[in-house]
Amino acid sequence: MLILLIFLDQIIKIYIKTHFKLGQSLKIFNWFKLIFNENPGIGYGFNLKYGYLEKLIISIIRIILIRNLKFFYKKNCLLLAGAISNLIDCLFYGIIFNKGVRFINHSWNFYEGISNIFYKKGYSFFLCGCVVDMFYVKLLKIKMPNYIPLFRNVELKFLNVIFNLADILIFMGVIILCSPQAGFEPATP
Repeated sequence: MLILLIFLDQIIKIYIKTHFKLGQSLKIFNWFKLIFNENPGIGYGFNLKYGYLEKLIISIIRIILIRNLKFFYKKNCLLLAGAISNLIDCLFYGIIFNKGVRFINHSWNFYEGISNIFYKKGYSFFLCGCVVDMFYVKLLKIKMPNYIPLFRNVELKFLNVIFNLADILIFMGVIILCSPQAGFEPATP
């Protein structure tokens, strides 16, 4: 099951990266869209603006965490599959795709056009690829009324992020770990 989940996430990401322009969207339902985004940082696009040094450190930390997950959580293949699949993006996407978000002049720079896979030269190097995100769900959107001080005309959106299948797997895996019925059993190395 682990391999199947990783494979499914990678197929979706590769399809989006090779068929969509960065930022391009496709409305599936009123509440669900595909929007192609590349995340150079960690969760929710958070990054510290240190560029490739930050990418290297994040990738190494991910490798260490995945190694530990593998040895300590034998029943949670969702968390492990999601973590491995996002790590694959970081490890290899910079060397197998010709276009990607790059760190130039102290900031992350976007690109035009559609990326090609297995190109002569990648957009980055090993450990410094960007994670591909594509799912956008808008379940709730509330515009606060004018008569509420401090929140006048503020628009609240629930789940206003773009994510991928691996992120869903990680989220579900964490929920399983936190549930009292998880019966978490450390694996024997």
